[in-house]
Amino acid sequence: MASLILLNKPFQVLSQFTDRDGRRTLADCISAPGFRAAGRLDFDSEGLILLTDDGQLQQRIANPRHKVWKTYLVQVEGCPSDADLEALREGVDLKDGRTRPAKVRLLPSAELQGLWQREPPVRTRLSVPDTWLELSIREGRNRQVRRMTAAIGCPTLRLIRRSVGDWSLGTLQPGESRTVSVHLPAAARERARKRSD
Repeated sequence: MASLILLNKPFQVLSQFTDRDGRRTLADCISAPGFRAAGRLDFDSEGLILLTDDGQLQQRIANPRHKVWKTYLVQVEGCPSDADLEALREGVDLKDGRTRPAKVRLLPSAELQGLWQREPPVRTRLSVPDTWLELSIREGRNRQVRRMTAAIGCPTLRLIRRSVGDWSLGTLQPGESRTVSVHLPAAARERARKRSD
């Protein structure tokens, strides 16, 4: 049995426990000796980050080979067209190659009720509307979601990871966490052990 901490990482917090430059880190949110992040979340992104004390579970979550779905709430500048959304669903061309097909839908304002305010707030431009999307991907390139929305002409203003695989934020507010137990099947543990030998 492995332990997994689900943490709502606030805006402008590093996905690590130390920083030589004095920036805020996970240590400002939680004390978790022996736990490491399973995957990263950008400094300027918010939302779910998973931490575990089990190296095999960390690999199952973070390694792109396992194609774990990650779902984001994305506030973008402008109003993506149906063709823009379809491009995201089919895969867009980035400098490091074409992305895998994503799942994407427009988010109605009713689904954003209860969303916390970011500090500092997102800049607003009265002359340019913004739109919220729900976007799910199965890969994890550097700043991928931001690059994908930029590729369709709608820069990302705010990015919140809602879920990773079967785990989701639920009602966690920024800086809050909860711990769950995870049972890895014996076959998965054996495969992981053989890879490490």
